[in-house]
Amino acid sequence: MAMELNITSVSWPSLYNPAIELSVGHGPLRPMQPGGSYLVNPDDIFRFTLYWTLIFHLPFYAICGIYAFLNFAFPPSRRSITTFPLEPSPRIPFSPDSNQTEQWIKPPRPNVRRSRLAFALLVILAFLFLSLTGAVMGAAVVGFVLAGVYKAGGFYMSTWVPFVWAVIQSLVGLLAIWPSIINII
Repeated sequence: MAMELNITSVSWPSLYNPAIELSVGHGPLRPMQPGGSYLVNPDDIFRFTLYWTLIFHLPFYAICGIYAFLNFAFPPSRRSITTFPLEPSPRIPFSPDSNQTEQWIKPPRPNVRRSRLAFALLVILAFLFLSLTGAVMGAAVVGFVLAGVYKAGGFYMSTWVPFVWAVIQSLVGLLAIWPSIINII
């Protein structure tokens, strides 16, 4: 009985039905199931982890970067409602014609040399660069640690393992994005 095992040349993504890993036969437990794809080379493990990490990691940072870009490029005006009688302020135009006047206040520009659009582009590029850098560094650490653990244990790594670890890494990265970046934006 010849088993179809694919451990030498695995193309990305090579995801297969994970239910075959759960099929327990009456014979001895096999380390590799027929029809499964397994990774052995550490470079392949890193490559798979990097691709999946980029797929799951970049969208979170891109969404936050686009949100920051829109907030910097098109800032919302601050609206204040004043009621009569108030002392007229030299910074806020005041109309004594009505009891309640809506006034739109625009904050002064801190840097007149740089436009809002240029600053917003710098912000989105920083988000994308930091996302790419974080994904590559995280995939390198996770991928090579997984390769070392599986090699030390003498196991064959399923192509689903880098997928799952990329999801975990991206969710942990999302936890890091939310409190700090959202409050800044």
